[in-house]
Amino acid sequence: MSFPEPDPRYRRNVGIVVFNRQGLVWVGRRHNVAGPHNWQFPQGGVDKGEELLTAARRELQEETGIVSASFLAEAPGWITYDFPANLIDVHKRGYAGQAQRWFAFRFEGEDSEIDLEADVHPEFDAWRWVRLHEALETVVPFKRAVYTQVLEAFRGLKVEG
Repeated sequence: MSFPEPDPRYRRNVGIVVFNRQGLVWVGRRHNVAGPHNWQFPQGGVDKGEELLTAARRELQEETGIVSASFLAEAPGWITYDFPANLIDVHKRGYAGQAQRWFAFRFEGEDSEIDLEADVHPEFDAWRWVRLHEALETVVPFKRAVYTQVLEAFRGLKVEG
């Protein structure tokens, strides 16, 4: 299904929800970000000309080391959020926020596959498996509306396998 491109003021981005066989989801603690709301799903930018699903797989591998994952679903449409005023300089590039396409995967490997240093610029310094609703409780407040939409889109997915 095709959706219109997002407003160009928003950086194109993909977000990834990884379910394990028990139905728990992977969250990572943001590297060098103070808690308690510093846990999130993997996410990252889309390279020019890159297919969205390809970008999701690439970001997943870069940020978590995970390659043993099967595609489950894609949330409908773009979900946008604005950067808080105090973070606009941190995120640079002149964007007002991010427009994200979200993908769900089932992790098919063993936890030992997870490598937070798979990329030279680690995004996370710790990780854990949590219930879907717990991800909403630990993400930064300005992303909660996005996570609410994502959780609703992926609620009820058959992930055991």
